[in-house]
Amino acid sequence: MKWPTWLLVVLLAALQYPLWFGKGGWFRVQEMERQLTAQREVNQTLEARNASHEAEVRDLKTGYEAIEERARYELGLVKEGEIFVQTPQKRP
Repeated sequence: MKWPTWLLVVLLAALQYPLWFGKGGWFRVQEMERQLTAQREVNQTLEARNASHEAEVRDLKTGYEAIEERARYELGLVKEGEIFVQTPQKRP
């Protein structure tokens, strides 16, 4: 091979290097796509959790039923004049 052929091969290799290994190269793009997919999955999980919390906050703001239910089950409170009866559950 003569020197012009070698020169063209070297020039072609020099032009291909940034495409494959550079800052915006193919390998970097693939890695970023994998990270983006993982982050989207995390975001979906967090959005579902946030929607659940938002619904709970909305229930607590709009009505006393949700507040009363939480007070009964979490704190064991009863209304005035009520009689609290607890039955033991059978174990299998």
